[in-house]
Amino acid sequence: MSFYVFVGALEQGLVYALMVLGVYLTFRVLDFPDLTVDGSLPLGAAVSAALIVRGMDPFLSLLFAMLAGALAGCVTAFLATKLRIMSLLASIITMTALYSINIRIMGRPNLTLLNQPTILDALSFIGLPRYLLTPLIFLFIAICLKILLDLFLHTQLGIALRATGDNPQMIRSQGVNTDMMIILGVSLSNALVALSGGLVAQSQGFADVGMGIGTIVAGLASVILGESLVGTQTVFRQTLNAICGSLLYRMTIVIALTNRVGFLRLTPSDLNLITAVLVVVCLTVPLLRDRLVLWKRTQRS
Repeated sequence: MSFYVFVGALEQGLVYALMVLGVYLTFRVLDFPDLTVDGSLPLGAAVSAALIVRGMDPFLSLLFAMLAGALAGCVTAFLATKLRIMSLLASIITMTALYSINIRIMGRPNLTLLNQPTILDALSFIGLPRYLLTPLIFLFIAICLKILLDLFLHTQLGIALRATGDNPQMIRSQGVNTDMMIILGVSLSNALVALSGGLVAQSQGFADVGMGIGTIVAGLASVILGESLVGTQTVFRQTLNAICGSLLYRMTIVIALTNRVGFLRLTPSDLNLITAVLVVVCLTVPLLRDRLVLWKRTQRS
């Protein structure tokens, strides 16, 4: 794997780490199966790209992208909590609607940012070459958001949010409105996903309505990979494993696509297949590890 391919994988791992942090919030903290992310990631890209084309500052466009993502998450959570629609079905409904909404926002299925200003252009005064500047900016953003998320999850509101996912009946008996906690958590999750989408659009130079396909699977794979690598003992580790898992996932994908062994002739079109296999492996490894430990104990006895 060449240096530039490695840097490219690093860049993708860091920018999608924000999406993984969002998936972590719903998947691990709230225990809320949310497929909205497949629509909220291109939503963030569409909003950011459309506003930049219309002359808005690229930094400000990311704020509006986050607000749009939060609104999408709020709709999903509202359907699930207030209308009592099954959470998985509610997220599918929102994701389906977002496909058309994203096309409406862009005016077409894709929108280019050619010759348009981005945050990378605004920070080019630092003097680093683009291939180094981009991952450093994404690393800075990922670390800042990780720290903010850690601080939030240790506040009284954040503890209530975590308790809602762990034991909703107990926290409800303490007078906490669990419906509002779910709405808050899912909205925050999709805001992070949309921010990731906006950054992806600005770094790649375009927004596409289909760029969110497979986002939830990639996010879950990254979370599971990170947990096996870092552990889940503390909130600090849980958010760190989202970033590490995203990096490891992207590196694994790049290695699989660039190293063709034997009869395997993998192409970028095999990305979802590789992801599916990777998720199965990650879910199976802990089970095999436990069985191996049990087998060793029986052998000793």
